[in-house]
Amino acid sequence: MTFETLSAQAERLAAAPYAAPPSELPPALTGLDYDGYRSIVFRPSEGVPLGRHFSAQLFHRGFLQRKRVALYLQPRSGPARPIPYESRMFDLGGRLAGQGFPADLGFAGFRLHYAFPDTPAWRPKGFQEEFLVFLGASYFRLRAAGQEYGLSARGLAIGTGAPEGEEFPDFVAHWLCEPEPEARSLTVLSLLDSPSVSGAYRFVITPGDPARIAVTASLHPRTTIPRLGLAPLTSMFLYGQNGPGARGAKPFDDFRPQVHDSNGLSVATPGDRLWRPLVNGRRQPQISAFAAKPLAGFGLLQRERSFAAYLDVEARQEARPGLWVSPDRGDAFAEGAVQLYEIPSDEEYMDNIVAAFAPADPVRPGTALRLAYGLTTVGAEPADAIPQPALARVTET
Repeated sequence: MTFETLSAQAERLAAAPYAAPPSELPPALTGLDYDGYRSIVFRPSEGVPLGRHFSAQLFHRGFLQRKRVALYLQPRSGPARPIPYESRMFDLGGRLAGQGFPADLGFAGFRLHYAFPDTPAWRPKGFQEEFLVFLGASYFRLRAAGQEYGLSARGLAIGTGAPEGEEFPDFVAHWLCEPEPEARSLTVLSLLDSPSVSGAYRFVITPGDPARIAVTASLHPRTTIPRLGLAPLTSMFLYGQNGPGARGAKPFDDFRPQVHDSNGLSVATPGDRLWRPLVNGRRQPQISAFAAKPLAGFGLLQRERSFAAYLDVEARQEARPGLWVSPDRGDAFAEGAVQLYEIPSDEEYMDNIVAAFAPADPVRPGTALRLAYGLTTVGAEPADAIPQPALARVTET
């Protein structure tokens, strides 16, 4: 499988009626609760080796992860091979102990592991650490070395904030491309599908500090899409410096000074850069738009990097990454606006913030949309990935 053949497959798929990925499950898996699903653990010995420095581990279906995602291994030469499901690949936990499931059950997603060059000496030689997860709809989470998982990226956002509700496209298949033995980057090809659009994605993934993903996509709409969000980012903001006491925000009864995975949106154009602090606690969702013609980049960032700002030894929100989107080429990001969606939330587990680039014109069927952009993790600022102003940088207002 190549990106070109996958793009042709996506174009053919868009010309046919939409068919949702299989979601039927045995009752034992449908009835799992959160803890029951979390007790299903992939056996590391069953991991898929990808060169000397990478490997993949797989996610079982069950609980909320009902849709089947096809997974393939693409060798450096020759045809792709399906990765077959077998129950023995997992420790199914106490509730499912002794049970087995059919070979066509398949998987819900995968995660990538990497042998970071600066792994601490107390780790076993060749130890590979998880750094990227593809699980659920078109969501994926990336972290740099030394960071904790935080916000998510998505392949595409459709109808976010629309009265009729949001459409969530799915990555229905992934091809894990075998790298050269000593390679420090890895390529994943992914097929996206939804009632409104089909698309091919190529992710060239380079872990490290920072971690980077070069994204190339070819989108083929089935219908006119008036609210399309490109390179969407999804995060959580419960409260922070702009929380209790801020206009229109309600206080939270919590010992922690701040609770959030991101605390602001930054948008850059060739002549301007803005910072928009996040707010929670309004009575209604709020949509804000920031014109970008053309877009130089945008990101949801976690600027407060001090443990004392959070006092949470488990969540370690001071170590959550920001994520910066850098358009590479093409007209998809030339004219439009970065839209920010802030949804009122009382729960820490709810991702209530979405930021995405919305093209000025609706996307219509019959015309392919080509995308190329980079995703880079951000820790403390200033960061190399983010364009820096020529004179001064505002740190607080």
